[in-house]
Amino acid sequence: PFPLPAGMRHGGRTPETAETALRRLSHYLLAHYQKGTRPVRDWRTTTNVAIDLMVYAILSVDEKNQVLTTYIWYRQHWTDEFLRWDPTRFDNLTQISLPVESIWVPDILINEFVDVGKSPHVPYVYVSHHGEVQNLKPIQVMTACSLDIYNFPFDVQNCSLTFTSWLHHIRDINLSLWRQPGAGSLTGVFMNQGEWELLYVLSRFQEFSVKSSDSYAEMKFYVVIRRRPLFYTVSLLLPSIFLMVMDIVGFYLPPNSGERVSFKITLLLGYSVFLIIVSDTLPATAVGTPLIGIYFVVCMALLVISLMETILIVRLVHKQDLQPHVPEWVKRLLLEQATVLLCIRDRKKFSQSRTQSSDISRQVDNNDSTAKLNHYGCEDPRECETVGGARLAAAFAGQAEGSPLMHGVLREITAIRQFLEKREEFRDVAHEWLQVGYVLDVLLFRAYLAAVLAYSITLGTLWSVWRDA
Repeated sequence: PFPLPAGMRHGGRTPETAETALRRLSHYLLAHYQKGTRPVRDWRTTTNVAIDLMVYAILSVDEKNQVLTTYIWYRQHWTDEFLRWDPTRFDNLTQISLPVESIWVPDILINEFVDVGKSPHVPYVYVSHHGEVQNLKPIQVMTACSLDIYNFPFDVQNCSLTFTSWLHHIRDINLSLWRQPGAGSLTGVFMNQGEWELLYVLSRFQEFSVKSSDSYAEMKFYVVIRRRPLFYTVSLLLPSIFLMVMDIVGFYLPPNSGERVSFKITLLLGYSVFLIIVSDTLPATAVGTPLIGIYFVVCMALLVISLMETILIVRLVHKQDLQPHVPEWVKRLLLEQATVLLCIRDRKKFSQSRTQSSDISRQVDNNDSTAKLNHYGCEDPRECETVGGARLAAAFAGQAEGSPLMHGVLREITAIRQFLEKREEFRDVAHEWLQVGYVLDVLLFRAYLAAVLAYSITLGTLWSVWRDA
């Protein structure tokens, strides 16, 4: 095929011709352009600036300093009456990019700015032949936000980004939303792989004035984000729940042994160490305490109450020779009414189960009694009675010889009898207190279990309602 003429390449344009058109158009637009004034031919004309944003990423949420750092794609659109041209005069060019420093740009700022972010600089804007200017740029925004951490880690935060002109009132610069119909909140570009997920972005236009001065236009965007609670649930809630379950299981240890006290003290110390470890994970603010912090404090209080209950029960069931008899109102309240309330129907079986633990101590006490009776020359009480009877017979046989010997034997037999009666009374008292302790232990355990269940259900319901809301 024959080569085309030079003037017919690129649709009738040579690269030199296209380059010349760009240069001529740029020189035509910027030669007498004054970027210091608002680009309207009639000063009574309002410059309408359409804005929009897309949240690309949530970089950080600082609960202590109440600062939200986001990365957004910001878009501006306005009409510049001094940047218009006839495309037929410039080789049918309908759009050109110009340096942003060379034209007028509206002073739209974010009211919540607290620090300058590391935003990349975009040096150009697009201008069409109708004078429409499009300014597209990414911004790293560090804004102040009132963060509510009460529902941590199931919290939802609502932070606002308010765009407004810092100088021009609404008669000079008006704001509107630049968004295609049906575009929604434009959350599809959000990188949702971090701790926070973007729910939606809402927008609202409003006017405001300061001390009866001129009104200003502002466009407010509400960025609603939600924390992903899986990490905090695994690292904070589950260990605490496991420790509370172990505390409840500890009630099944025998109350008359010291193992339960040591077990619950170990749980309390372990929970204290757990709170020290997780203290750096919880968000800290001067406004309030998160609900999970109150949850940990209540769990610690429940562990302390459980330990106090165990100490009380161990004190009751521990047998002492100087314990008084159980008061009648205590017997009537615990051994009669409480057993019915706790569904302990078989009183004989209940008493038998309570008596088994006292039999062991009774055997030990028998050994002590035998040791005390060894000075009579016998090994058990029955043998002592035989020996005492023999001595009594001998005393009666020798009554004629003199009464002092008989009186001495009678005193010894009376002392033995009083000792055995006193010992039996101590055993009965210990057995009564053991029954009271067991019934009271079951009663307090069920009350403690009901309190833990009610607290757990209430806390779970509150977290569920707040999360759904």
